[in-house]
Amino acid sequence: MSDPWKHRSSKMLCQTCMWYVAKENERGFTGLGRCRKSNPTMNGYPVVFPTDWCGCHKLDEGKIGGVVNEDKS
Repeated sequence: MSDPWKHRSSKMLCQTCMWYVAKENERGFTGLGRCRKSNPTMNGYPVVFPTDWCGCHKLDEGKIGGVVNEDKS
């Protein structure tokens, strides 16, 4: 019998979540980010990879496909 939940989280990655903020440096994105789902601790927001995931994912339609759409105006 196959597991219907096997790939449920395959597209629910941090990089497409509304709580994810990519970390930048002077050369661009670093491949790390911060999860801003909860309040920061004494160490700040948790550091996550874009390919991480959790059960609190909330899709940000502007980030679908791993492309961050930011208005720089």
